[in-house]
Amino acid sequence: MPADLAVIGLGHLGLPLAQAAVTAGIDTVGYDPDPRPYAELRAGRSPVEGALTASEVRRMLSGGFRPTTDAAELGRVRTAVICSPTPLGPDRTVDLTALGDAARALASRLRPHTTVLLESAVPPGTAETFLRPLLEEGSGLVAGRDFHLACSPGRLDPGNRTRTLANTPKVIGGLTPACTESAAAFYGRLTDKVVRARGPREAEMTKVLETNFRHVNIALVNEMAVLCHDLGVDFWDVIRCAETKPFGFQPFRPGPGVGGHGVPVDPGCPPPGGRASGHPLRMVSLAQEINDRMPSYVIQRCATLLNEHGKSVRGARVLLLGVTYKPDTADQEAAPAREIATRLMDMGAQIGFHDPHVLDWRVRERPVPRADSLYEAAAAADLTVLLQQHRTYDLQGLAVKAQLLLDTRGATPAGAAHRL
Repeated sequence: MPADLAVIGLGHLGLPLAQAAVTAGIDTVGYDPDPRPYAELRAGRSPVEGALTASEVRRMLSGGFRPTTDAAELGRVRTAVICSPTPLGPDRTVDLTALGDAARALASRLRPHTTVLLESAVPPGTAETFLRPLLEEGSGLVAGRDFHLACSPGRLDPGNRTRTLANTPKVIGGLTPACTESAAAFYGRLTDKVVRARGPREAEMTKVLETNFRHVNIALVNEMAVLCHDLGVDFWDVIRCAETKPFGFQPFRPGPGVGGHGVPVDPGCPPPGGRASGHPLRMVSLAQEINDRMPSYVIQRCATLLNEHGKSVRGARVLLLGVTYKPDTADQEAAPAREIATRLMDMGAQIGFHDPHVLDWRVRERPVPRADSLYEAAAAADLTVLLQQHRTYDLQGLAVKAQLLLDTRGATPAGAAHRL
C-alpha cells in the first residue's frame, strides 16, 4: 500500500518523527532492516528506551503507522527521511555504514519527484559527497533535477515533554532552492517554524555547532569543578551566583561525564569523498579529552572518600543511583555510569544500582543487582553515588539515610552530601 512518508531508521530520531507525522495525519511507513524494532513495535512496545511509551506506540499503530523490514515499501512514497544511526567509530570518526546501507536500499527504488531528507548527525558535506552519489548511482536519477535532496539534522531532546518537534524550529538546507522549499513544505506540516539554511552544508554544520557548543561548555565547568574542589571553593554556589547575570552567560553544570546521542564532531575529519579542511577544531578535541576524564575523577573521589572513612574500595559496597544519561528518561546512550561501574568492579568493589526508569542493567554482559528499597540499600552501602538526579529521588531524605553520599550533579542541598 502506498504511503506519503517513509521514515528510514526507527531509533531515537526516527520514532519521534514518525509519531509526529502520524499525529499530523500523514500516512507513514517506518523501515528498518533490523527485525528487532519491527517486532517490538508490532507488539506495541518501543524498541528504543525512553523514546516512546507503550501507549504512544499503540496510538501510532492505530493511527495507521506501519513498521516494516521490506525495503520495497520505499518505492511507494513521496517523501523519505533518513534517520539512520551515525555513531563514532573506534577511531572517533563518524561511522556512516548504516547511512550508506539506507541510501542504497532507497536508491534502487527511488522514483522521480521524491523528496529525500537527511536527519542523521553527519560531518558537513555528507549529503553532497556521500549520500548524493549513492542515490544517483543506484537510481539513475539526478538530485536537484529529478528528485529533491535536503538536510535537516535532528534536534530533539529525548525525554523533554515541553520541547517537542512541533515547537522546536527545524533547520533545512536543500541542494537547490526548489529542494529547500520541498523540504520546508513537508516539515511545515510538523513544526511551527522552519529555518532555511543556505544549503545542506550549512544545515549540517548547524548541528555540529550545537553539539560542540554543549560539549565545550560542559568541559569548561567540569574542569572548573575539579579546580574548585582542590581550592576548597563551592563551585555549585559559584554557578548559582553567575547565572544571575542577565547577559553574556549561560549556565552549564558539571557531572560524571557526557552522554547522549549527539557526539562532538570535528569538521576537519571529512566524510568519504569529502575534502578535509586542514583546520581541526582543537578546542573540541580538548573538550572531549576533559569530559572523557570525568569518570576517572569520580572514581578518584570515591576512593578518597572511602579512605577518609577508613575503608578501601576493594570489598566496599557501592550503590550507583541513576544510570541513564539524562534525568527522567530510560535512555542510557553513552551514559558514564557504565564506565564508572566497570572501573569500580575492577578495583574490587561490590556494585549495586537503583534507577526508577531502568529495571535491568548489565555491565560487561553481567547483571548488576538492582536495589528494591532505595533507602535500605543506601543505608547498607558503604558509599552511595548519585550519577543522575531523577525527579523521583528525595535527595534530602537520601542524604540522611546514606552512610556516605557523593553527589556528582550538585542536586543535594548544600552541606547534605559530598559534591563533585
